[in-house]
Amino acid sequence: MAIDVNVPDIGDFSDVPVVSVLVKVGDSVAKEDPLIELESDKATMEVPSPVAGKVASILIKEGDKVSEGVLILTVEGEDAGTAAPAPAAAPAAAPERAASAAPAAAVPPAGGQPSAVTDSGFGKAHASPSVRAFARQVGIDIGKVNGTGRKGRILRDDVIALLKAASAPSAATGGAAQGGMGIPPIPVIDFSKFGPVENVEMARIKKISGPALHRSWLNVPHVTHQEEADITEIDRYRKELDDEAKKEGYRVTLLAFVVKASVSALKKHWEFNSSIHPDGDKLIRKSYYNIGFAADTPNGLVVPVIKDADRKGIIDISKELGDLSAKARAGELKSADMQGATFTISSLGGIGGTAFTPIVNAPEVAILGLTRSRMAPVWDGEAFVPRNMLPMSLSYDHRAIDGALAARFAATLKYLLGDVRRIML
Repeated sequence: MAIDVNVPDIGDFSDVPVVSVLVKVGDSVAKEDPLIELESDKATMEVPSPVAGKVASILIKEGDKVSEGVLILTVEGEDAGTAAPAPAAAPAAAPERAASAAPAAAVPPAGGQPSAVTDSGFGKAHASPSVRAFARQVGIDIGKVNGTGRKGRILRDDVIALLKAASAPSAATGGAAQGGMGIPPIPVIDFSKFGPVENVEMARIKKISGPALHRSWLNVPHVTHQEEADITEIDRYRKELDDEAKKEGYRVTLLAFVVKASVSALKKHWEFNSSIHPDGDKLIRKSYYNIGFAADTPNGLVVPVIKDADRKGIIDISKELGDLSAKARAGELKSADMQGATFTISSLGGIGGTAFTPIVNAPEVAILGLTRSRMAPVWDGEAFVPRNMLPMSLSYDHRAIDGALAARFAATLKYLLGDVRRIML
């Protein structure tokens, strides 16, 4: 029997563009095989098949805009029976917090003027709306771009590669060819001249999150403040809770305490829980506390979000951290799981390091980086005593936060993490 496949829950989005139809009528598909790709301003999502069978009809095409519940195609199921609802769309990468910004100084191809962009070229090209818009902004005819993505899909990097190639003659003759925002492009080098090489495809998460991080790094004036917190007592209490938690099948990690302490610090210093207003002269003060945390997966980092962290205790936060991390590793996070963060924590404690500069996840204005704690001699006024010290790296947007406020926020965190009773207040 023919089974209807509708657009599943895709979060708070509507009129989302269909950027790729991955099947055609008559194709055989397995359960969970991707059928179409959707692209919002937050993420690219695949809609999987709810059953195994053959594609009977396709009711949408690339470029159409769809919302939750829209019928996209039908599948002739291999098994007779009741149609199962379509699973939620699977996000393909960490969320992007804003639409791609246009380069401040896009460079025309050699010759000084942007090449003509034809409507026919855009009509034939296999590319997402954001990539098409970027091509228009830099004056590249997307019909002349060779796509290196799935099924020949044109990626932003493909447009950039053609732009660099077009600019190369000018650069070679001493011209002032530059990349986006007036930044000179990195020269293309044939590394095979020096030894064996291999092109390894980047994980999809990195392809999508990379431009978002680059955009944030270019647009946000980053400053990183370093601090250390004495977690000797709090870690001793954490281990007691963890021993009990293991019996119930979950773990209590230090991150749960840092999440709780961060909420308290955000309440005291509200600027860290804000975003810069689009007009640039106001801050949007948020009265909710959603804490994102960087989760390591086989395909790269994603950022699940603990919603309303101010209303949850250490045990609830610990369980949610475990559940979201497991879903991230399995690739089962939904768009809603990665939206709405007001502050992010990136912890490398399980790996190592002493300090680093985490990139602010704009439009958030701050991010906290954690590295591995260590036992160190600390002067208590009379003698050096061994204490468990946690390095903290606080990156912030200097437009919203100045150095003195950052130091106060870090001092508040340090104070809260020094005694578990302070976190519970």
